Amino acid sequence: MKKRIKKQLKEDEFISTINKIFNFVKKRWKELMAVGVVVLIVGLVFLGARVIKVQKTGKQSDLLGKIIEISSELKDNPGKVEELEKLAGSGKFTRLAYIKLAVYWNEKGERDKALELLAELSPSRKDLFYYQAQDLMAQIYIEQGNYDKAIDIYKKIEEENPKEYALDVVLFKMAQAHEGKGEMREALALYNRVKDEFSQTYYGYDASKKAEKLESKK
Repeated sequence: MKKRIKKQLKEDEFISTINKIFNFVKKRWKELMAVGVVVLIVGLVFLGARVIKVQKTGKQSDLLGKIIEISSELKDNPGKVEELEKLAGSGKFTRLAYIKLAVYWNEKGERDKALELLAELSPSRKDLFYYQAQDLMAQIYIEQGNYDKAIDIYKKIEEENPKEYALDVVLFKMAQAHEGKGEMREALALYNRVKDEFSQTYYGYDASKKAEKLESKK
């Protein structure tokens, strides 16, 4: 008997809850419809933004592929330089064109022109391309014998310690700059650091050989 009464009470409670919900929807129908329309509009706007973003990313990827393709043809076809210059810009991928052009002109011995192109990559967007440009800039300074400028660039990258760029590369090349400048103690300290902290990398292995060579000259 108690179980039947308990069951009946539960059923009555369920029916009562349904009735309350129904009455609430009936009274607030216009408001609920308005909210539904707003939610629908927001959803459509969000979906539209996602579609535009996907399309934009697709176009940028196409540009990236084109930049890589043209830059690979520069050596055999210097006339492609103009095409690459037209693609260079401040976009996420189009900045790579500046780096490829800088590599081309540096190989041609036009180091000042290469440096001007690399300066086009603004520090406002410090991603992989930015640090590649900074690294190349430092390498050009080393080739010019301007070791202090190269060291300054690598020190700044070391301080920022970006996740986009491997620190062992930066430290190894900074050591090379010190070595070129004749500062063997500083170079040895950096080679040892790369050897100890990045022993499993290519630069870690190369640094151990460099350190060994410098130690033997003491």
